[in-house]
Amino acid sequence: MSQQDLSLWQQIREDWRAHQSDWTKPGFRAVAVHRFGVWRMQLQPKLLRAPFSLIYRGHYRYIRNVYGIDLPYTVKLGRRVVIEHQGAIVIHGDSEIGDESIIRQGVTLGNRYLDHPLDAPKLGARVNIGAGAKILGNVVLGDDVNIGANAVVLSDVHPGQTAVGIPAKILTSHSLPIPGGD
Repeated sequence: MSQQDLSLWQQIREDWRAHQSDWTKPGFRAVAVHRFGVWRMQLQPKLLRAPFSLIYRGHYRYIRNVYGIDLPYTVKLGRRVVIEHQGAIVIHGDSEIGDESIIRQGVTLGNRYLDHPLDAPKLGARVNIGAGAKILGNVVLGDDVNIGANAVVLSDVHPGQTAVGIPAKILTSHSLPIPGGD
């Protein structure tokens, strides 16, 4: 079943389970407000949508200002995305985040250059982003990618790879420490 086939409540229920069935988690609240924001844009005519837009804007600003999670409704958000912690999370409105991805505190998905304001990252499914990571510009992260804490990603990362450092570099099997080795 695709995301378009799910009702607003089915999506929120799925997100609630992904956030360990805890409605008090700021990440769950941010995702739920995002889903509501997307849903209300389907309402026609615009006059009918207006009160729902006021509700959305109030909740969006609360989530952004109190929890520090900036997740606009224009983000293409996959299913069961988890925002693990709160604080200093900024997501560009043109970003795409694939199913079952995890975002931690201090993460920025944003543009890289002022003269390219619409360039935004596109994340595949099951992308795991460490705390403080910055993913900047029109970059694509493939499925099952891991981004290390505080990494600064400026170029594409292919499926299954792990990127760490500033600027981020791909970890290769020979660069991994050997368990029990010196």
